[in-house]
Amino acid sequence: MESRAFEPATLAGFSVKNRIIRSATHEGLANGLGLPTEGLEKLYLRLARGGAGAIVTGYAAVQPDGRCPLVNMLMADHDRCVDAWRPIVDAVHAEGTAIMLQVAHCGRQTRSKVTGLPTVAPSAIRDRYYFEDRPRELSEDGIEEVIDNFVSAIRRGRDAGFDAVQLHGAHGYLLSQFLSPASNRRRDRWGGPLENRYRIVGETLSRARREVGNYPVLIKLNGYDGRRNGMRTGEAVRIAGMLEGDGCAGIEVSCGTAEDGLFMTRGEHAPIDAVFAYHSLLKRLPKPVKSLLRPFGDILSPPVKPTATYNLEAAQMIKKGVSIPVIVVGGIRTLAHIRDIIENGKADFVSMCRPFIIEPGIVNKLKEGRQDASRCIACNYCLIAAEARPLQCYYGQVRT
Repeated sequence: MESRAFEPATLAGFSVKNRIIRSATHEGLANGLGLPTEGLEKLYLRLARGGAGAIVTGYAAVQPDGRCPLVNMLMADHDRCVDAWRPIVDAVHAEGTAIMLQVAHCGRQTRSKVTGLPTVAPSAIRDRYYFEDRPRELSEDGIEEVIDNFVSAIRRGRDAGFDAVQLHGAHGYLLSQFLSPASNRRRDRWGGPLENRYRIVGETLSRARREVGNYPVLIKLNGYDGRRNGMRTGEAVRIAGMLEGDGCAGIEVSCGTAEDGLFMTRGEHAPIDAVFAYHSLLKRLPKPVKSLLRPFGDILSPPVKPTATYNLEAAQMIKKGVSIPVIVVGGIRTLAHIRDIIENGKADFVSMCRPFIIEPGIVNKLKEGRQDASRCIACNYCLIAAEARPLQCYYGQVRT
């Protein structure tokens, strides 16, 4: 009997051909204006023809200072994006596949050298991963501008024909920074109690309703992170209820921040060779220093356990508190995991990132019984190299 995971379903009011979603993945295939290229269209068509139930794009920045430090990021900050996206959306739809636009502001998790602008954040707290100066605390007017730009990006997604837009409220980016008490230490109406820290998300959803009506807006949300006094699942459950009340159409549950290291994309070993080859700062280290540090990779960046289905417990807790669809991502690489999650109602949908990088046709392979697990070895070289190169699988090998 075919698993329910492969049956057509409805997500947030639109049809998907199965319950396995390509989670948002930075592809590095935008042009200088942040517009999608022919290479990106080809990738999405491979994913669609390979059986993905729906595709979430790589994150697109809603304003220039919200760009990430990775190569060739997508942008959603101008109406020119609508015409650029429309033929790609139409081509994916022609394959019977739904597609969602993910929109984001990276906040302090970027580099001013990349954006050409000062970094901004809810509070002037330095990010330990990006080696930047303290970010500028957003003013009231700055917050209002961010909200308006998120709403404009949502409208552009609708106008381009996307089935939905997903807010990036996870992984330590700006919305996540507001939600977490570790990065939001404001004393005004945007900080302090959870209701205040949530306000920027609630305002975005409320204004989006006025702008685009019932057009579906989903969110990617941290179920927890590894920060001291950071996001914990109990608060994530409360946030999920607030999201549903404000009209959010679905929640994808993830975890972690950049400062947490490989907390959100876990593997058995630290990708130390990839760090020395591709990280914009560490690749400049002298060869003798790299040779000295290489054996200590797992000590310098200890692998986080478990490495499989590590967001499932948080997703189940969130699912119990809401009636909107819940999607779970993180360490899902086997057919057994997918069956267990979907057939036992632990989440409504599953999403994957790294398995789709090595095998865009992974869903068809699983469905047709050609294999029962992804070939992905979770080496995380793809993540580290994204700072310098477009998306590809490295399979644990540095490529020159």
